[in-house]
Formats: sequence, C-alpha cells, structure tokens
Amino acid sequence: MIRTDVLIIGAGLLGCFTARNLTRYDIDITVLEKEDDVCRGISKANTGIIYSGYDHKPGSEKHKLCVQANEAFDRLCNELEVPFRRPGSLMISYGPKGDAVIARKYRDGIEGGTQGLKLLSGNEAEEMEPALAKGITSALYSAGTGTVDPWELCIAAYENARDNGAKFVFGCRVTGLRRENGGFIAETQGETYFARAVVNAAGLSSDAVREMTEKPLIRLFPTAADYMVLDRPEGSIVDHVIFHEGEDGKGLTLVPTVDGNLLIGPTNRDVSEDEAEERDMRTDRAGLDLLKELCGEIVPEADLSRQIRTFGSLRPNPYYVTLCAGDVIKRDKNIKDIRITEDDGLFSLIGVKTPGLTFSNELGNIVADKAASYAGRTELNPDFDPHRKAIVRARDLSEEERAGLICRDPAYGEVICSCMDVTRSEVLQAIERGAHDFESAKRRTGAGFGRCQGSRCHRRIMDIIAKEE
Repeated sequence: MIRTDVLIIGAGLLGCFTARNLTRYDIDITVLEKEDDVCRGISKANTGIIYSGYDHKPGSEKHKLCVQANEAFDRLCNELEVPFRRPGSLMISYGPKGDAVIARKYRDGIEGGTQGLKLLSGNEAEEMEPALAKGITSALYSAGTGTVDPWELCIAAYENARDNGAKFVFGCRVTGLRRENGGFIAETQGETYFARAVVNAAGLSSDAVREMTEKPLIRLFPTAADYMVLDRPEGSIVDHVIFHEGEDGKGLTLVPTVDGNLLIGPTNRDVSEDEAEERDMRTDRAGLDLLKELCGEIVPEADLSRQIRTFGSLRPNPYYVTLCAGDVIKRDKNIKDIRITEDDGLFSLIGVKTPGLTFSNELGNIVADKAASYAGRTELNPDFDPHRKAIVRARDLSEEERAGLICRDPAYGEVICSCMDVTRSEVLQAIERGAHDFESAKRRTGAGFGRCQGSRCHRRIMDIIAKEE
C-alpha cells in the first residue's frame, strides 16, 4: 500500500492547480489520472477565455473568484511562462432582448467591482469592429477579457507541481474509495493508496467518485458543445473577443486565439444518456451548421473555407438530487454557483464549468488550503518555487535571437512542423517533459495545430519519439 498525505483524483486544470498550490506546504501529494497525460478531459475543450466577472451574479463565488483571478492572471502566466493576451471583449446585440441583457450585465459588473466596463452604442461598436454585421443596437466593452490555451496552462501547472514535489500517476483509474483508519483507501487497477485527505477533481466522473463513499447529493447531467477553428489569416478579422447575445437565445462567440487563429463557438445541445456515459466528445453536424449560419450573419466577411478543424466538448452541468425509494431524483434547477462539497476529508469539485478555466488557480488554492489543514500538514515548504520555465518557441524569436539559439542548440535549426514553425529541439524537450505520443507532443509544442493539422509532421514526430524511447 502506498501512503500519501493528500490524494488528488484527476489531472485536469483543477487537479493540477490544486497540486501546485499544495506544494506550497511541506506535504506528500499524489495525483491519480485515468488518462495517459494531463488535460485529456473537459479541461482541454473550451474557448480559452479569461473572463472579467461581469457575467455572474454579484456576490456569488463565481463572480468574486473571477474578478480576483482576472486581476492576477498576468502574474500567474508570467510565473508559468504561458502565452496570454488581453484583447478585451465586446458583447453585442441586435435588438431589445439583447440590449436588456447587456444593460443588466453592465449593472451587475459595476456592482461587483469589475473594472474596465463601458456601455457602447451600436455605432461605437461597429467602429471598433468593422467586420461585424451592421445594425448593432448596443454593446458592452470589457477591457480585462483575455485568452489563453487551456492545455498550455494545465501542462504548465502540472510541470510546476511536479517540479515542486507532487507525484503524478497516469493510466491509473480509481475503482474504489472507502474510509478506513481515519483516512481513505483508494483502489486502482494496480496499486492501493492510503491518504489522510482526498481531493476529487475527476471532472465528468466527480459525482461518481464522491458516491463511492457518500450518499448522492449532486449529479452531473452533461450537455455538449461544438467549436470551429479558422486558419490564422482569419484570426485578425476581429480584434476583440466577441459575445453575440441573440434575440432568439442563440448566440455566437468569436475568439482571436493566442496563436492567431479564430475560434468560433460554442453551441449548446443535449446529449443522450449513452453519450454522456461514454464521454462522447464528437461534434454534431447540425451544431456545426448552426455555427456557420450564425457566423455568416454576425461576421459575414469571415472566410469559412479556411476552417482547419472542429472539436466537441461536454459540459458538466450539476444538479442537486434527492433519494426517493432508492431512486435518484433530479431537482428542477441546476446549480449556478461553485459548490465544494466537504465530507470529512473528502473535498469534491463537482460540475465546475465556465468560467472554471479563469479561476482554476484560485479555486485550487482554496481546496489546497482545506486539504492541507485537514491532513494536519500546514508547515510551509521553504523550497517552493512558483516559476516554471517553458520550452523556448522558435517562432516567437527574432531572426537574430533564433540564429543565436541555433548556435547553442543546432536542433533548433531543423523545422519539424512547417505550419507552426516547430523545431526538432522543441519536440525533444517536450519528450523530456513527458510527451510520449503525437497528441502529447502536439499540446506541448503546437506542432500539428496548423493548416495541415499534422498530416506532414505526424510521422516525423512519431519517429523522433520512437527513437528517444
């Protein structure tokens, strides 16, 4: 049996940031992840928007954490060397229903202390974003809205947590959890673990993990979303993140990403019980058609023939449930705010969705403090280092800087992925940090995210991985 102070189940954004914040203490931490790498679940598939907070009810935990996290995001990304942009955002409407929503969100934002908000007329919004369809009736500008790649942020948190002493075990599914000897016994396919405290950050399985030891309280009823990504020439068609508040409830989001692409989405659609159970993240043709239709209406100049990929995701919508004659009954309204269930040493994060990416570090910090306190390990780690060195990306360098780098490391002179200008050295460094297949190398370097979507670099990267193993 392997003993640890705190066991974290799940290595998505919340699991990795909880681990990172726990390493501030002198404490033994083990993270179990059923997939073969970090950020392979719901954390990887979203818009990558860092929200400013006006979207949520003033006084709610979501609102408070969002405002706090947004203000600190530059510092966080500097510590972890993760690319981050603040293009700001425009929420636009084309009619009275949308105008009313925008006015309410402005009032909520001001009441809650969100900085950098401004109500605009339609003409002012059209001047700021000339590619948008004419006829905008009102808009809300938020200066603080940002964009980040969720997987880069998650990988950075993982590497920093690992470097500070947290242990990660991949391909390790928790099959059972029970209370014993003042702590928890976690059964997996291979090993058995004992922990004083457990953090349940298992994403779409977090409700099931909690119910291994507790009565049902919250269940997830996932919905699905579809996204499209346009090639980099379309990334500059808008300067800001665009939120379209549709009169019929169907809106569109446009995100100029940190890599220069244009991300379009998401849709919101129901899924069958089988799809939810199978964690089916496929796209839906009707959903993609809807995105194209809305895009044609809202930003008609966008060239949809430049689409380079699509992807789907599942959203973990949480509902309170009750037990009635042995059956689990779903209550009428879903849970809008953050809910951390604390069950005598078991801390569960069930159904954290938008804007969970924004405040993943802050929420991880809260849970880390609770778990460390419960485990009785609150002495600080004197060797904790919040900084993580990223792989130097050749495409970000000037010609002079690149030439100097090649002199020091000739592998930077061989381009492996021409679409994203990724070199052999970057791939080798990714392998050293844990990349073991094309997908994990892709997430760490950007190779395969360009126009050809890996058709030209896939084999070369796999050959490098095979040679290094």
